[in-house]
Amino acid sequence: MSYPHEGSEPDFTPSAEFHVADGPRQIGLCFVGDSLVSGLGDPKALGWVSRVIARTSIGEAQLASYNLGVRGESSTDVLGRWRAETTPRWARSNERRLVVSFGTNDIHQGMTTARSRLNLANILDDAATTGIATYVVGPPPTADSEINNRLETLVDAQADVCSRRRVTYVDCYRPLLGHEQWQSDLAAGDGFHPGQAGYGLIAWLVLHAGWQEWLAL
Repeated sequence: MSYPHEGSEPDFTPSAEFHVADGPRQIGLCFVGDSLVSGLGDPKALGWVSRVIARTSIGEAQLASYNLGVRGESSTDVLGRWRAETTPRWARSNERRLVVSFGTNDIHQGMTTARSRLNLANILDDAATTGIATYVVGPPPTADSEINNRLETLVDAQADVCSRRRVTYVDCYRPLLGHEQWQSDLAAGDGFHPGQAGYGLIAWLVLHAGWQEWLAL
């Protein structure tokens, strides 16, 4: 489903519902987003995604996870590719789950908040239409106060999009703004990507935001 005009985001009722698989569960879990999803800057090469997966108790389920983060991508970029990249990875799954995370590059590229929230809405509604469960992780703060001011507005917009759809939204912005360890990690790097400790903080926020409950594990 696509809403081509800014500000035209309607109320949405999905035509399909996500169901936890009966019998043996084969969960296909795809993470789409930008360089923060791919874990850029982490000397351990884990980022927050691998840390979350490592701490996910799966019981008797089979869980196949795929990190589809791409450096420099905006919400528009992710909107354009997520279907093509996730479809083959779900081929042997009876549960399709999608984690979405982007935002900072929308700010860098001068995208309007209306367009950014519409891109997120399109992804979530497209997923819901075909019975894909979604979960959204918001962007964390940077070392640039001007960008942070714009990020705060974007975070609120993303949270609203998710709230309207009853999709879990993890606010990484406010808990990490002014956080000493987070600030130290940014200062040691490029001001936008954390190191090992910072990615650990994002992972902690995700794991404590209903992660296991969302996976029904």
